[in-house]
Amino acid sequence: GAMSVDSITDLSDNTSKLLEALQLSHPHELHPRRSRGKKKPLSLNPITWQVPRIVDRCCTHIETHGLQTVGIFRVGSSKKRVQQLREEFDRGLDVFLDEHQSVHDVAALLKEFLRDMPDSLIPRELYGAFLSTATMEGPAQLDTLQLLLFLLPPCHSDTLLRLLRFLAEVAQHAESSWDPEGHEIPGNKMTVSNLATVFGPNILQKEKPGEKDASALNFEDSAAIILVLQRLIEHHHSLFMVSPEMQCDVLRRLFQTDPDVIEYLLRRK
Repeated sequence: GAMSVDSITDLSDNTSKLLEALQLSHPHELHPRRSRGKKKPLSLNPITWQVPRIVDRCCTHIETHGLQTVGIFRVGSSKKRVQQLREEFDRGLDVFLDEHQSVHDVAALLKEFLRDMPDSLIPRELYGAFLSTATMEGPAQLDTLQLLLFLLPPCHSDTLLRLLRFLAEVAQHAESSWDPEGHEIPGNKMTVSNLATVFGPNILQKEKPGEKDASALNFEDSAAIILVLQRLIEHHHSLFMVSPEMQCDVLRRLFQTDPDVIEYLLRRK
């Protein structure tokens, strides 16, 4: 039957189906038995998790074998082994990275892949907009970053979130700690600031790799890139979530402008 604008927020089942159809969330976040009226943020990511295999495998390998590796992403690697791995991934092979694979080689492969993407992870059209947030502060900065993230294509959004989660995990192991027996567990020394310095230029690119002046960033841009990536790492949990208020706003606007779309989406599900 017809839905009034006022009733949209109360129709938990229909809302779930709509949001799923609109690809604002993963299915596991749209559990049919969730309590009626419960307002929960939904992730920005589409239903199909679109992360390149090479990125996910590299992140998983380092999370499993390299979190305690001192100077990861800064220590040198074997160019020959990195090139071999990259060629295997490029050929579509199901590359298995195990404990025998050098963590530094895998780290170099991840950086290289991100650097050489035909379109950078944060599209170049949004380069200036993202950098402009570096001069903002507090909630205004985070709100603007979130709106910019909403503009990313699904594959870029998913891959960026996977990377940011990974970098946050690496940063959590930057400082040394001690096990229950009192033995020191060395930190990897890669703080959020250090990671942003390493990855920032690979994620936020003004020019394509190899183009004139592609590596000639001025100091202001370099500092802004690092600061922006720091914020993305530190706040990725909240930045990639769609608030209940925004969910309802999307549905209200759709109901007002395209009621047929709502009916179609519900039928499709």
